[in-house]
Amino acid sequence: MKKQIAILGSTGSIGTQALEVIEENPDLFEVYALTANNNDKLLVEQARKFHPEIVVIANKEKYAYVKEALEDLPMKVFSGSESISDVAEMGPIDIVLTAMVGYSGLQPTIHALKAGKTIALANKETLVVAGEIICDLAQKHRCAILPVDSEHSAVFQCLAGETSPIEKIILTASGGPFRGKSRDFLKNVTRAEALKHPNWSMGAKITIDSATMMNKGFEVIEAKWLFGVKPEQIEAIVHPQSLIHSMVQFEDGSIKAQMGLPDMKLPIQYAFGYPYRLKNNYPRLDFSTCKEMTFEKPDLEVFRNLAFAYDAMKKGGNAPCILNAANEIVVDAFLKERIGFLEMSDIIEQTMNRVAFIAKPTYEDYVATDRETRNVTLSIIKG
Repeated sequence: MKKQIAILGSTGSIGTQALEVIEENPDLFEVYALTANNNDKLLVEQARKFHPEIVVIANKEKYAYVKEALEDLPMKVFSGSESISDVAEMGPIDIVLTAMVGYSGLQPTIHALKAGKTIALANKETLVVAGEIICDLAQKHRCAILPVDSEHSAVFQCLAGETSPIEKIILTASGGPFRGKSRDFLKNVTRAEALKHPNWSMGAKITIDSATMMNKGFEVIEAKWLFGVKPEQIEAIVHPQSLIHSMVQFEDGSIKAQMGLPDMKLPIQYAFGYPYRLKNNYPRLDFSTCKEMTFEKPDLEVFRNLAFAYDAMKKGGNAPCILNAANEIVVDAFLKERIGFLEMSDIIEQTMNRVAFIAKPTYEDYVATDRETRNVTLSIIKG
């Protein structure tokens, strides 16, 4: 039986690479549903190629185009974010790949878990915002959450077959395009410069998060929930070559590392095929060409977002939710060239100090916090 896969966010970087993995393994996987936010033309191209049962365009203004473009094919077309949540629950689906950007991935993931689906998690913000709720639902409904982020997939692979307690998780970071730069240098960084990642090809939002190291901060919070460790057991280390994707240190001092060339299709394939490794023809790491592998501590004074993430994780409650919402707003403002690179961290800090802290939030509290934080952040930008 082929695994039926729903790709939430099929037109983004992760979604398009996931479709490549499915295309390379036609005997194992089949696309059941494709969803996108705005990219209607690419969504139509994907639907015509992979023939899913369901297609959803979140932007209702683009529904008519998608519906008409696919009317000759036997598939159902829906619109609206609520339809994405509905799709995540559908019976035939075996795996839901959550590759949506930011907070938008939270509600569909909740619906998928309540329906007992296996989650291939590429949307780290889901655990950042509401990690406790997500983990409780996964346990209650006996759902597997398989990490697709390269770092968390690496940790997951290092833990396979292990029964010994984790002493420390070591998440590697490339350092982004501005590794080693000073705050004076970063004052004048442009949008184009920030979007040039040295090792990975990703969407605009996650590329900016990598440049500010907020992405690594989110991954630190995500690791806490995925692997049940304490904040002090998670270390971020800068490894510019991106050959070691992450490591686990055990209580005897031994360290296991997962290595490979930077290629997001590897963790996607591992999640889809788990617990089996699937043969592929991807480029292999040739150690004879590796001139060096270096490691250094991240500069938390220059890249303050990583420090904010550690603080929010330790504080708990709705603090990570505030962090995420503020970050989504400032990244959007930076991409629209309304604020400077360093202003992103400054505005996040101001927002964190203004939005009310809730120690034990409900889902409704998270929704209210997200809304309030966005309004506060926007007011600071306008002010």
